[in-house]
Amino acid sequence: MNLPEPGPDTVDPAATFLAYLDYFRSEVRRKVADLDGQALRTSPLPSGWTPIQLVAHLVHMERRWFVWGFLAEQVDEPWGDHVDGLATGAWATDRSLEDLLAALADGGRRTTEIVRAHDLLDEAALGGRFPAGEPAPTLLSILFHVMQEYGRHMGHLDVVRELIDGTTGEG
Repeated sequence: MNLPEPGPDTVDPAATFLAYLDYFRSEVRRKVADLDGQALRTSPLPSGWTPIQLVAHLVHMERRWFVWGFLAEQVDEPWGDHVDGLATGAWATDRSLEDLLAALADGGRRTTEIVRAHDLLDEAALGGRFPAGEPAPTLLSILFHVMQEYGRHMGHLDVVRELIDGTTGEG
């Protein structure tokens, strides 16, 4: 899959967001699929996060924003990617790569369903991630946030992969 390029025929912003998110998910899969267990669970960085922890973070992050956030559906362990289930910035996982990649794909399908079923200016439901009495973000602002999360963490994963074995570039 290639990075989507905006062009004169780009008239559906929701479809453009979804294409970019699909691209990011496919790149995550490509960047980690051939790493052995040690490379997946060892950090070459001073911050200490590992490639498999990054995948777990992306799985949870996307679900936090769209399912728990936008739809206000209750989800198991919304902060399950964080150490002790707290939003501390330190990630953890004991899940297998296969399980996480399947969850990443399932999350992508769910995100696509949500985005296609709503207008970009629809506001998130309250009671999940966003408590009643506080302003609710729009689907558009959630999409922007999730895009920047994926973009930022894909850059991190690019650097980590280069440090592990010299692999660079896009698919």
